Amino acid sequence: MDKPVRRVAVFALLLFFGLMAQVNYVQGSQAEKLQNDVNNTRKISQVFNNPRGQITAGGEVLAWSTPTGKDNPKYGRNYKDGKVFAPVTGFFNGGGSKVELAYNSLLAGTDKRITHQRWFDQFIGKKPEGGNVDLTIDPRAQRVAYQQLVNGTARRSGAAVVDIRTGAIKVLASNATFDPNEVAPQRGAEGAKRLDELDHATTVIKPLIDNAMQQTFPPGSSFKTVTAAIGMEELGLTENSQVQSGQLILPESGRPLPNSHDGGSCAGTASLKGAFAESCNTTFGKMALDLGIDKLNAGAAKFGFGQNVQVEPLMKAAKSEVPLAVPDLSTGKSIPTGKDGTARSGIGQENVRATPLQMAMVAEAVASGGKIMRPYVVQRATAKDQSEVYKASPQLFSQAIKPDTASALRDMMRAVVSEGTATNLKGDDIAGKTGTAEQGTDIPNARWFVGFGPVEHPRYAFAVVTEGKGDGANGAGPIAAAIMQAVMKK
Repeated sequence: MDKPVRRVAVFALLLFFGLMAQVNYVQGSQAEKLQNDVNNTRKISQVFNNPRGQITAGGEVLAWSTPTGKDNPKYGRNYKDGKVFAPVTGFFNGGGSKVELAYNSLLAGTDKRITHQRWFDQFIGKKPEGGNVDLTIDPRAQRVAYQQLVNGTARRSGAAVVDIRTGAIKVLASNATFDPNEVAPQRGAEGAKRLDELDHATTVIKPLIDNAMQQTFPPGSSFKTVTAAIGMEELGLTENSQVQSGQLILPESGRPLPNSHDGGSCAGTASLKGAFAESCNTTFGKMALDLGIDKLNAGAAKFGFGQNVQVEPLMKAAKSEVPLAVPDLSTGKSIPTGKDGTARSGIGQENVRATPLQMAMVAEAVASGGKIMRPYVVQRATAKDQSEVYKASPQLFSQAIKPDTASALRDMMRAVVSEGTATNLKGDDIAGKTGTAEQGTDIPNARWFVGFGPVEHPRYAFAVVTEGKGDGANGAGPIAAAIMQAVMKK
């Protein structure tokens, strides 16, 4: 071969290998980026051309794809017990929510952890195969929680249970929910219309906003767990410290902060343990005043207040708050929390707000020596060939309180059930703190029970809130007991 021909041949060969490298880079390394580019007009048209992976929990398939027999969409999405598991699985119809959104690329088969393993398939144009996602949720307990919440009130309610050793969420349930089958891709225009109706619901229950991690409520006396923890660490109190439990006059208004009763431990002075067990407002109102709103806010932040706690990518909880100030809606100016407001904040009223997930994290700190693990709902993910592409790794979220403080609070929560405001729960092998929060004129109470189980060797932390008449012991306690019986059952 003469020299000019050889040069042309070498140059052509280099061009061929360059083209091969570019195609491999585009279809392999850049596939996910291009797929999700806002300028990709094929994005929506292609999203239904391939089956998504399954979402499973406890050996049950909760979400899966099936052929529709149509050109568009070629595949639909199906959900088992949709209303029960929607707060976790979410929905998918091109857009999505919850796990369907957080793990969208993996379920669709476009995630780089899958495409890097299947680069040759990408090169030859083979259709992507979605991976599968396995959840931490206990399906049986989730069903019990949903049914208990639905039966417990016609208004809003929610529940969360976490494994204190890992942060794995075992229950994330809400009575404000919807059936994702109604908005699945095979429903077409009818599904899109239904999604719009759900999004613009005018009732107090907002179906697309679950009450377990996306909705906040005033925590009422369940927040005394946080106030007591901060008081013990900042003011040097112990469970045996004698504290004021009688009348407290608020410093700015001159009005009394009432207790629910004026006898027993709430008659004048009591041990901190006794005041906690009987939920004396005056004790924790005064404690908040002694601490000041800055320390109350900073102490609550160690439990997760003041941030949108991330559960999974694109799956964050609503922000629970102990505000230093709130905006005036009429002027837009910031109004600092005054001394009266500080006292009321100490008993979980004023402008204090919390999600059930956040209050379960508070109980987790008590049950596990002061530690809170980062909450999560996805245990592992696998490619179609069952190779593992993701596995949850438990991580410390916060050392919220000292081990000695946590130990004392465990005794105090046990006393709530053995001798305090939740004696109706004796024999249920759970301990906790009741809460009954006023929400304003013509709005029913937010009724709470927050705690852990089993009583002697805690494994799980929980929080339940329901709206209705009455108190937390009766409006939330039995629901929490039923859920925990399901979670703890071997």
